[in-house]
Amino acid sequence: MSYIDYYQVLGVSKNASEAEIKKAYRNQARKYHPDVNQGNKEAERKFKEVNEAYEVLSNAEKRSKYDQYGSNWKNAGAGGDPFTYDSEGFDSQYFSDFFNDLFGGGGGFGGGRRTRSTRGENMVAELELNLRDVYQTHKRTLDINGKSLRVTIPAGIDDGQKIRLKGQGAPGAFGGEKGDLYITFRIHPDPVFERKGADLYADVPVDLYTALLGGNIEVETLGGNVKIKIKPETANGTKMRLRGKGFPIYKQEGDFGDLYITLRVALPTDLSEAEKNLFTHLADLRKK
Repeated sequence: MSYIDYYQVLGVSKNASEAEIKKAYRNQARKYHPDVNQGNKEAERKFKEVNEAYEVLSNAEKRSKYDQYGSNWKNAGAGGDPFTYDSEGFDSQYFSDFFNDLFGGGGGFGGGRRTRSTRGENMVAELELNLRDVYQTHKRTLDINGKSLRVTIPAGIDDGQKIRLKGQGAPGAFGGEKGDLYITFRIHPDPVFERKGADLYADVPVDLYTALLGGNIEVETLGGNVKIKIKPETANGTKMRLRGKGFPIYKQEGDFGDLYITLRVALPTDLSEAEKNLFTHLADLRKK
């Protein structure tokens, strides 16, 4: 049975902080986790070794003794300062012979303490979407740490909002449950609609003749185009509210905000001579 350098297993220095050890453990556990290395015996061995290293180095008392005796661990039980853990319930199947001799009784550092399962760390991820992607509830397959997850994306979710996927985080140690996965949504701005909560804002072009004489125009909404009536002599910059044509309200199925539009009168270009004459005539009439 050979000495195991737990610091080398996790890839950290002997002066590593608790946070550095935890971070290294999470990275190594993801790398060698059985879910992403199915049938790979070497990865399975490494995964157990990583968990074993974390069990020692994340425990202040165990780490202190491990650092004290180091590779001279065989002499630890000959006198001096052995461990005095209660061995009740100790299960050696998760550990190497080296670990069991140190902590599991029969020499070395002394008797073994019951090793409790540890819940896996929570993990975080970001998902980038366009505004129109979250207008309706839909499912999407995500690849996270080599694992495909089918995720339901609720309509109306906001930029920066998070959802939790229970049990989809880092694996636990020694039979412990998995952590959770938190997904943060990043919603890109839309070229047409500005979102404020569940309300949308947009500029809508109106030709000069409709603005002057009145008529109907089609307005784009995320739920499809709608027709609205324009009154005669509508001024440029007129604002209108289209009730219920905004964005879906999160977790309130069937409820929507409003769409606020600003009418922008578009002046005609490339006028013909006849059109210029007509506008000149109109100008003269206005002067009189």
